[in-house]
Amino acid sequence: MILLTGCCGFIGFFTTKLLLHMGYQVVGVDNMNNYYDVRLKEWRLERLKEKKNFAFHRGDIESLEFLEEIFKKYKFSAILNLAARAGVRYSIENPFVYLSTNTKGTLNLLELSRRFGVGKFILASTSSIYAGSPLPFKESLPVNNPISPYAASKKAAEVMSYTYHYLYGIDVTVFRYFTVYGPAGRPDMSIFIFTKRLLEGKPIDVFGDGSQERDFTFVDDIALGTVKALDRNVGFEVVNLGSNRPFKLSYVIELLEGLTGKKAIINYKPFHRADMKATWADIEKAKRILGWEPKVSLEDGLKKTVSWFKENWDWVRNVKVG
Repeated sequence: MILLTGCCGFIGFFTTKLLLHMGYQVVGVDNMNNYYDVRLKEWRLERLKEKKNFAFHRGDIESLEFLEEIFKKYKFSAILNLAARAGVRYSIENPFVYLSTNTKGTLNLLELSRRFGVGKFILASTSSIYAGSPLPFKESLPVNNPISPYAASKKAAEVMSYTYHYLYGIDVTVFRYFTVYGPAGRPDMSIFIFTKRLLEGKPIDVFGDGSQERDFTFVDDIALGTVKALDRNVGFEVVNLGSNRPFKLSYVIELLEGLTGKKAIINYKPFHRADMKATWADIEKAKRILGWEPKVSLEDGLKKTVSWFKENWDWVRNVKVG
């Protein structure tokens, strides 16, 4: 049986769905917070509840008492901690909640893993940790200069995970995800915002001149890579999951224009200090350890994303973005 936190989040939903399809029993935890429009999380949860091998508990990983009751009820073989406060810019406005969820929440899960004898722990981390590092980003790079509270909180979670591996022998895989996108994505991220506003005929904001590059990775690829860690004994490893092919934001907008049939009206704004100019994942370790590499091209992934928007437009049109 698997405990997956953040099951109603973007990556959490697709990972949970894949595990259920593979026949795993999954206990999902999510606090259903309103950092972004809750209708998306409710849409995801409705689809997970259709599966008989899924059980849901609403609560927060910041609460050790809440988590302890779940650990007492079920016998877990692995923990997938995909719950997180995400978003670089908002972490500057409210850094305390990022430390509490991303770092303390991870500590709670690690401590309960120790107490209840759970030997496998998978942690979702972020490419934001690599700020200022040379491209392409390799896991061996020192990442000691995070430029946002979000990145700092994730770095702290990684370090705490290593500590519990070292002291108690827990097998830990840390995944650094690179700009994940896809259907039912996060409405605070560029592809969701751009797609919705293009379909509405509204202007889009671009911070910088559009030349910034991102290693866009389709969510199905991310879910598969994450699940592959369940049957690998790695000790402690940090692994990049990315497309290994960065694209300029301006190119993404061009593709979305073609898929939506709408011409973008762009408001250019100053580049945000906490943003990164470029991300680019070296994925050789993922290939070697997990036998994983991405399958979905940016063009195909955006096509699937826009199709989802159109199929669900009757309610997605009311989702708040940003």
